[in-house]
Amino acid sequence: KGQKLPFLSRTALSSPFNCPLQLHFYNTMADASAKEKFDVIRENLAEVLNPEIIENILAEGRHPKIYWGTATTGRPHCGYFVPAIKIAQFLAAGCDVTILLADIHGFLDNLKAPIELVEQRVHFYRYVITAMLEAVGVSTEKLRFVQGSSYQKSPDYIMDIYKLSSLVSEHDAKRAGAEVVKQTANAPMSGLLYPVLQVLDEQYLDVDAQFGGLDQRKLFTAAKEWLPKIGYKQRAHLLNPMVPGLQGGKMSSSDQDSKIDLLDAPEVVSKKIKKAVAAPQVVAENGVLAFVEFVLLPASGLKNGKRSFTVDRERDGLEPLVYENIAQMQEDYRNDVLNPQLLKPAVAKGLNELLAPMQAAYQASKDWQEVALKAYPPPAKKEKKVKNKGTRHPGHVAEVDGVAEKVKELNV
Repeated sequence: KGQKLPFLSRTALSSPFNCPLQLHFYNTMADASAKEKFDVIRENLAEVLNPEIIENILAEGRHPKIYWGTATTGRPHCGYFVPAIKIAQFLAAGCDVTILLADIHGFLDNLKAPIELVEQRVHFYRYVITAMLEAVGVSTEKLRFVQGSSYQKSPDYIMDIYKLSSLVSEHDAKRAGAEVVKQTANAPMSGLLYPVLQVLDEQYLDVDAQFGGLDQRKLFTAAKEWLPKIGYKQRAHLLNPMVPGLQGGKMSSSDQDSKIDLLDAPEVVSKKIKKAVAAPQVVAENGVLAFVEFVLLPASGLKNGKRSFTVDRERDGLEPLVYENIAQMQEDYRNDVLNPQLLKPAVAKGLNELLAPMQAAYQASKDWQEVALKAYPPPAKKEKKVKNKGTRHPGHVAEVDGVAEKVKELNV
């Protein structure tokens, strides 16, 4: 069994918990049945591997322990609201939730950032994730943060890395990390260790299930196979759908046009959404509609106790469109009742309202601002070197940057 881990931090209780599903038992989970709790846990997930593990725990009256890990590399963006909504539901169902701030994973992934920067980004991520959860009205009483390096250097953990490395082929390790580890020609060996560490984290964080995106499915199936090889039990795996970016495809921290930073100014948010790809009457891979489906509609349920998204049509002299579910919205979009010109301003408004309390918290915290500068320092400005063009008159003075320099004669 993995060692007991210290909290990196535990955030304070923020506000009464409201559920996005608007079900009466969200605020009375002590009286909810095992089935009701499981329905909350699996709602909107793309897939659940080994669901019976969680069902059995709930049937026994225990609280499932779930973890979600994030490598502390690129700046968190609005796509992080997708796992945040699910984390809210896990907490509502009485689960104990651990957020792993995977600093060593970030370093192993093809050296995406120097270890010193990765360490600073741990603190930035903690600030951001806490603010995100509070922005949607989530109680964080049963949430803990753990820094990967707090246990991943221990003798037991290192020995288990050696054990798994002797049992797992290079082909299988590469396949397990294919969707989550940066793939390059002549890649460093650290990319093969990445999935090994993530599999072992399930044991050392002492959890019943791991939560992640569909892009981690190969890694999750590897965990089911690898852990029993060294005497550890299988865990359940909860797979969230992938959210398309504003240009279509997977939302990415490295694509500036495909993501919205959590600290982007309102006018920047509006500009990025205005430039987003949202073909009329096309729902598939529509990143703007996806923001509503996975972020804005569920967030309104968390904050207000009722899901609602309003599209203003005042400029057309019409009543606003009010949506309580995504199916209704998608139908209107397909039929051109709702078009990109109406949708984009409404999404920008809703997202800016969601980001406002986070940005206010950032402005009020000098420590957070200092951490941000250390974690993501601005690129050094290149100094322009002024060429000394000399003078047409030997022995005269040449002016360079306002400083008089004597043109010297060379004695050969």
